[in-house]
Amino acid sequence: MKAEYINPFLESAKIVIEQVVQIKPATGQLGLKDVTIVENYIWIQIGLNGQMNGDIVFGLSEQVALKMVSAMMGGYALSEIDEIVKSGISELGNMISGNASTILFNQGVRVDITPPKLVQSDYLAGFNATQALTIPLIMEGIGELDIQVLIAS
Repeated sequence: MKAEYINPFLESAKIVIEQVVQIKPATGQLGLKDVTIVENYIWIQIGLNGQMNGDIVFGLSEQVALKMVSAMMGGYALSEIDEIVKSGISELGNMISGNASTILFNQGVRVDITPPKLVQSDYLAGFNATQALTIPLIMEGIGELDIQVLIAS
């Protein structure tokens, strides 16, 4: 998987977050990192099939998830990772990926996306990648959302 494939997801994430979370995220540094289990963390995994094959994963701490979904719901206070939060975060991943697949299509890259799969720390063993290209989006007052392109080893 090529590094430039992360750009449509980065562009899409910035647009979607600005629309639904009402905050303009800043872009962190692109890097390569090992895929490891992190406590109190959530990943939204979306499979890519077609001219691109692999996974795009959005990773965020549970606290960031709560703040993002709260902002999506107009400031409604949330205190636990329940079905509403899981649904909201999954839908955010779905919106970002759908928009990114349209950007890719317009660039001549045909790709289908799978429905989002929410993965919490204790279920990370299902990932079959060891490294990821990653770029964080920094949201003031909320925290970071990592966009990761998983590279199968």
